[in-house]
Amino acid sequence: MAFKIIASQCTQCGACEFECPSNAIELKGEKYVIDPKKCTECKGVFEIQQCASVCPMPKTCVPA
Repeated sequence: MAFKIIASQCTQCGACEFECPSNAIELKGEKYVIDPKKCTECKGVFEIQQCASVCPMPKTCVPA
C-alpha cells in the first residue's frame, strides 16, 4: 500500500517532496501527489513515513 496526500489540507510547502527517499512525490499543477507505484512507505529505510513526519499539517500524508 502507498501513502497519499489530502490535497485540501496540503499547504504546498514542498517539504515532503524533498524528504521522500523514493522520489514518489511531485508537484502536479498546484498540488503535490504521491505516485503509488513508487511509494514504498519508507519501509527498509525509515521507521516512519518521511512525508508524514515532515508535513506541517497533521494527517495530510496518510495511507491510501
